[in-house]
Order: sequence, then structure tokens, then C-alpha cells
Amino acid sequence: MTLLSSESIEQELKNLNGWIVKNGKLHKEFEFEGFNQTFGFMTRAAMHIEKMNHHPEWFNVYNRLVVDLTTHDAGGITQNDIKLARILNSLV
Repeated sequence: MTLLSSESIEQELKNLNGWIVKNGKLHKEFEFEGFNQTFGFMTRAAMHIEKMNHHPEWFNVYNRLVVDLTTHDAGGITQNDIKLARILNSLV
């Protein structure tokens, strides 16, 4: 995996609603109606995540889900992170 340049990441962020770079990772906070909706989203996402074999860092409390994406093997943000961010946005 090849790291994306800062310029490439900024360009991609224009089309990734709600995503920012925080601590060197793609970052987004999702908020849902309640726990069932949050857990349902995580379950749907898990199928895509497994298929990609690209697992996010995520943290859930009740109706909130915080997601950070980075490619650990590459040491930063790659096209895999952008692809997964697009998939997660499409599942909301």
C-alpha cells in the first residue's frame, strides 16, 4: 500500500462528507437514533470490512460511533482508508 500525499487526502476529503484528518487518521463521528441503529450499522459495516480485510479503529457508546481509519502496515492513510470511508458513508 502506498501512502497518500497530504494534497491527495485533502482532495479526497472534499467528497467524503463528515470526514476529517485527526491525529494522522481519517476520522468521523457518527450519531444514530439509538443503540440498535448504531449496532445495526456496525453489523452491516462489518461485512464490508471483513471482505476488504481492512479493519477500522472504532469506539461505540450508545448512539455514537467514532471511527478512525489508517493503514497500519503503510504507516498512514492509503486508498484503502478512502475506500472504506466511502463505504461507511454509503451505509448510513
